[in-house]
Amino acid sequence: MIWQQFLSLAGSYPLALRGLGMTVMLSLISLVLGTLLGFGLGILRSSGNRLIGMVIGAWVDLIRGTPFLVQIFLIFFILPEFGVELDAFTAGIIALTNLAACFICEIVVAGIGSVPRGQVEAALASGLSQWQRMRQVVLPQAMRVVLPPLVGQYVLLIKDSSVVSAIGLTDLTRVGWLVVQRVPNGLLVFFLVGVGYFIVCYPLIMLARRLERRMNAAHGEVQL
Repeated sequence: MIWQQFLSLAGSYPLALRGLGMTVMLSLISLVLGTLLGFGLGILRSSGNRLIGMVIGAWVDLIRGTPFLVQIFLIFFILPEFGVELDAFTAGIIALTNLAACFICEIVVAGIGSVPRGQVEAALASGLSQWQRMRQVVLPQAMRVVLPPLVGQYVLLIKDSSVVSAIGLTDLTRVGWLVVQRVPNGLLVFFLVGVGYFIVCYPLIMLARRLERRMNAAHGEVQL
């Protein structure tokens, strides 16, 4: 019985590869766009303009405080009622990019806030413009704090990408639901789905761990 199920699973590997490819492509595009947007929002929020800071903060809190499934349903099912028709892939990219940008924005704000005030004042006294201070003084120091949680956020986003299966995208999770209709062993099927996500996420987990060790070493902490 179990052998027949393994044979059925082996016959589903082209579909599994397609789902894995969709998960990787969706996550990769969203990570790149979300990182760019998140850094932009984080820098703007730290610029000292109270109005911009309040608007960005309100949006970030709204996204962080609502379920991702609800957000993707609003984009995919509600926007068409206002004349904005989106296919499932585009809706997934927009939802994941927005989610990533909001969390990365907070990471960037925390990183910029960790830079000693004296460093900024010294750069100001040197006659550097606001953009030059940010690019040459603040961001290089903030990146030591930003990098480890940033990579950790990438791992969370890859796992959150499984929600796009709810709007019909054939990612790794949806492939699991399709396969389990032919192979009546949900434990085995979704164990393999979990292994697929782990294979994608594990290199990023190791990278985050390595960055954290390097950051701790830079601060003179003793490594065990």
